[in-house]
Amino acid sequence: MVPILSPKRNDRRPSLPLGTEVSVMKKWTRRALAIALLLTLWFFGRPAAFLAWVAWNDRVVVVAVPDGHANDMSALEETRVAEVWPVPADRLEAIQGLRELLARAEREGLPVSIAGARHSMGGHTIAEDGIVVDMTGFQQLTLDAPSNTLTAGAGATWREVLFALDELGKSVAVMQSNDAFTVGGSISVNCHGWQHGQPPIASSVMAMRVMLADGRLVECSREVEPELFSLVLGGYGLFGIIVEADLAVVDNELYGKTAQVIETSLFAEAFLERIQDPEVGLAIGRLSIDPDHLFDETILKVLVKKPNGDLPPISPSASKGLRRTVFRGSVGSDYGKSLRWSLERRFGAQVSGGEATRNTELAEPVAFFANDDPEGTDILFEAFVPHSKFDAFVQACKGAVVASPCDLLNVTVRDVREDSDSFLRYADTDMFSFVMLFHQKLDAEGEEGLKALTRELIDVALGLDGCYYLPYRLHATPEQFRRAYPMADAFWAAKGRFDPKGRFQNKFYRAYGVR
Repeated sequence: MVPILSPKRNDRRPSLPLGTEVSVMKKWTRRALAIALLLTLWFFGRPAAFLAWVAWNDRVVVVAVPDGHANDMSALEETRVAEVWPVPADRLEAIQGLRELLARAEREGLPVSIAGARHSMGGHTIAEDGIVVDMTGFQQLTLDAPSNTLTAGAGATWREVLFALDELGKSVAVMQSNDAFTVGGSISVNCHGWQHGQPPIASSVMAMRVMLADGRLVECSREVEPELFSLVLGGYGLFGIIVEADLAVVDNELYGKTAQVIETSLFAEAFLERIQDPEVGLAIGRLSIDPDHLFDETILKVLVKKPNGDLPPISPSASKGLRRTVFRGSVGSDYGKSLRWSLERRFGAQVSGGEATRNTELAEPVAFFANDDPEGTDILFEAFVPHSKFDAFVQACKGAVVASPCDLLNVTVRDVREDSDSFLRYADTDMFSFVMLFHQKLDAEGEEGLKALTRELIDVALGLDGCYYLPYRLHATPEQFRRAYPMADAFWAAKGRFDPKGRFQNKFYRAYGVR
C-alpha cells in the first residue's frame, strides 16, 4: 500500500466553499471575451450580442453563511448549528478526535450530522442545533496496485482522486459526472454516473471503516458486518461516520469522442444497442430543452476506447468557458434555450470530437456551470424508470414541464444497472436515470412551484414502476417516500438498532424517519 497523496490538500481547482462569491473569469478576461463577441455582431448579430451580455455579467454566486449556521448547495437550508467541527488530516488524530466528539455529543445531548462538499440540497448534512462534522480535511489516498484498490479518506474529493490516480495510469470505476464531491458524500448518497452498464457506486465499494455512535470503529464489507455495510451505502450518514473506504479502480483509457442527434422516440433503443459494443467507454444522452421542440430530440454522446493511444495528463477543455456562457444564457430565457440547443445541435459533434482520457472527461468542476444569479439557485431532481418505460416518462414529463412555471435548464439521461448492495436502493432493476436541473428564485413562490412539479414527476415515475433520488429537495410527501422506498420501515428499524439514541441526525431523517 503506497500513499499517493499527502494530507496537504491538493490545490488543483478545489471545489468552491460555501460562503464565497467567485468570478469564473478574471475581470479583464470577461471584458476581452465580451469585446470579442461584440465585434462579431457585424457577422452574427443577435446571438453574439446575447452571449456577450451573458459573459459580461457572469460570476459564480454562493450565498454567504453566517457564523453559527450551516447551509448546503441549495442555498435554501440555512440553519443554526451548535458547532462545525473540522476533522484533522492525520488518521490517528481524526479517529481519536471523532471518538471524543461523539462522547461530548452524548454528554451534551447534541445531534451529529456529517458533511463533505455539501452538494446535497435538502439539509442532508445538517441537524438543527447540532454538531456538523466537516470531513473535508481528511483526504489521504493509498493505492494497492496489485488488487486495483484505492483506500480513500472520506473527505477526499473526486478531483483529488482523479489527479492522484492519473499519474499512475488509473481511474475511478464509478463516480458522478462532476469532480467536486467527496468520496464519503458520494457513498452516503450511493451516487451513480455515466459509466453505462454499471450499478451505483455501492458496487465499487469493497470495504469501509465506519465509526458508530458509541465510538467504535467498525470494519464492514460484503463479508464482514454485511448488514451495516448495506445500510451505510446510501445511508445519508445516519448509521455512522464513514472514515475511509476501499474502492475498486480501473485503468485510465483514451477515448475518441462522438455525438449525434437522435429523435427522442428512437433514443432508448439506439442507446441500449450502442452500449452493447464493449469498446464503448462512457455514454450519456441530453434532451432538448428548446421550448419550441421540448424533448423532441436528444444528443447521444459516446466515448469509444482507443487502446493504442498515449495517455496525456488531465487537461481541461478549452471550450468550457464558452460552454458555460451558452449554458448560463439559457436561465430564464426562451431565446437562450433555443440558441443553446441550436448551437449544440449544429456544432456538438465538432465540440465533442477529438480525443480525451477517461480522467479528463470525469474531471469536470461544478463551477463551470454553477449558478450566477444572486437571487436564485439551481436545483436538481432525478427520476429513475425501467428501460422499457423511457418513452412513457418522457411524454408525461414533457406535459408536466410545459404546464409548470419552473425554469428547466438541463436533462441528461444515464444508464443505471440493478443495485444489489445498498439497503435503501433506488435501482431494483436496470433503469434510465433522468437528471433534471431547474433554476428557481430564493423565495417561497419559487420553492412552492418546484415542490408541486417535483411531486407530480415523482408520481409519474412511481406510476411507471420507477423511483426518485433522495439527495435533493425534501419535496416528496411521506407517502411518496414510502411508495418509492418500500424498505424504508426496515431501514428506520435498523437505525434504531445501530444508533438507539438517534445520535446521527439530519433534515432528511427528521422529515421521513421521525414519527
